[in-house]
Amino acid sequence: MSNITLRDISKALNISVSTVSRALTDSHEIGEETKKLVLAYAKEHNYVPNRMARSLKVGKTKSIGVVICSIDNSFVAQMLDGIDQACNDNGYQIIIMQSKESYEQEKACINLLYASGVDGIMISPSYQTTDFSHLTELQQQGFPVVLFDRITNELDAHKIAANNFKGAYEATQHLISKGCKRIAHLNSKSNLALTIERFEGYKQAIIDAQLSYKEELVKFCNTSDAENIDVNIAKAMDHLLKQQPDAIFTTTDMLSTKALAYLNQNGYRVPEDIMLLGFSNSDLAPLLNPSLSTVHQPSREIGQLAAKTLIQLVKGKDLGPAETTLLDTVLHIRKSTSK
Repeated sequence: MSNITLRDISKALNISVSTVSRALTDSHEIGEETKKLVLAYAKEHNYVPNRMARSLKVGKTKSIGVVICSIDNSFVAQMLDGIDQACNDNGYQIIIMQSKESYEQEKACINLLYASGVDGIMISPSYQTTDFSHLTELQQQGFPVVLFDRITNELDAHKIAANNFKGAYEATQHLISKGCKRIAHLNSKSNLALTIERFEGYKQAIIDAQLSYKEELVKFCNTSDAENIDVNIAKAMDHLLKQQPDAIFTTTDMLSTKALAYLNQNGYRVPEDIMLLGFSNSDLAPLLNPSLSTVHQPSREIGQLAAKTLIQLVKGKDLGPAETTLLDTVLHIRKSTSK
């Protein structure tokens, strides 16, 4: 089936080619009734725009670059679903790249996406990333950049994430309400805000409950080293368990599930010997043995809002000074914290 052209639509509707073009690109110069008429005709006759020709003409590709740590993660997959929905609704395509928690690979992803002509980039930085100059350089050229999930104070940009402090605070409060007094904290080692905020939420809940904060009950584990993740987590768990905690609060999907596996493999009964609660959006959390109490993040909403924000920036909308938007988490109580 041959593709109809702008001229075909123009002739059929008896309006100019330029009006058809502006209507299809949602120009503010065209009335809503005309836009609806043109879009309906284009959809009915399977109009497909020549993206290459249009990008050369207006300098836009209607594509957005997305950089994430890894796609084999339920939380990330849920965010990508939200991003994809928002982009589809607005006529944008997405190009997804993975940093695999490597700073160098993250920079390579950014360079490749920029060279490919994407209109903007949204990124969840790697755990290794401490230097954000590769992003500030893009911003200095007027290129739109939005941070999502993993955010940092080192970059002045629009940021969308979960309220990590509040989520960690409420999780620790729950463990305290169950009678736990020696609550261990297992976190990832990074300079990203979520690492710090989840630790601070845990620590503040301990202090507010007038319990004694103990540094030996806190362990920051290197999870950016793919080859040694299991070894590093096992060492961290071994250290924490020597402190005889009555609960462990973990801060990522990976740490939560691997901590539970470690406890089961080493003869600990959860929750009888030790309680476990973690940040996790895994669909498997209710099916684990025992089912895992979790802090659930609004993953899809984070992705949607981040994509919508970037699309507005790409379209030239003035969103004012860069803002950080934090979405509330939800505490799901299951057997791992229920005696």
